[in-house]
Amino acid sequence: MSLMREKVEEALNEIRPQIEADGGNVELVDVEDGVVKVRLKGACAGCPMSQLTLQYGIAKFLKSRIPEIKRVEAV
Repeated sequence: MSLMREKVEEALNEIRPQIEADGGNVELVDVEDGVVKVRLKGACAGCPMSQLTLQYGIAKFLKSRIPEIKRVEAV
């Protein structure tokens, strides 16, 4: 496991309780060249607000913790 992937997983573990509180979850799929790929699960999977959660919640949080991240994508 790469150092970047470990950092992303640790950061996701910090934000995961807030996502779980709304019935969702986030799974790390891949980290490559500064692009983080995640899968939204549970209530997040079909939620119309999931893109906002991804961009303004998850992506913003990850980028604040790990400046090397260029973008976060849902797969």
